[in-house]
Amino acid sequence: MAFVTTAEVCDANQELIRSGQLRALQPIFQIYGRRQIFSGPVVTVKVFEDNGLIRLFVEEKGNGRVLVVDGGGSLRCAILGGNPVVQAQNNGWAGIIVNGCIRDVDEINGCDIGVRALASHPIKASKKGLGEQRVPLNIAGTRICDGEWLYADTDGILVSQIELSV
Repeated sequence: MAFVTTAEVCDANQELIRSGQLRALQPIFQIYGRRQIFSGPVVTVKVFEDNGLIRLFVEEKGNGRVLVVDGGGSLRCAILGGNPVVQAQNNGWAGIIVNGCIRDVDEINGCDIGVRALASHPIKASKKGLGEQRVPLNIAGTRICDGEWLYADTDGILVSQIELSV
């Protein structure tokens, strides 16, 4: 099946948009990683300037899932770096969305995984493992729940309550 863009998905699913079953994140994310187009079931993590929980998730088999991390929008440090992204790639994660900063951009851009983040920052986060997992998040004007479906390309990021036939 040929790839369908997020714009085409929106055009074909106006009723899902009106009902709130299909939502677009506000366009605040930068594109990183070699995989500009990705999709999969969502796994949610909520942290603040700490990446311990993120590291635990990327150590698991991703099975094509997308890790969505609410880092509180912090621009004071990077909660994701090159090593965990390489691990996520090797474990089969489709992508990672970060409401916060990343670092090791050149390394991440060499990985076959999709990454979206607000910006890059050279300072690393703490590793205390504090945060919440598999909880509803509010990122970029959109509520995102564990188990929903995420679709990302160069036009934007969509979240759907159901898997779409795209």
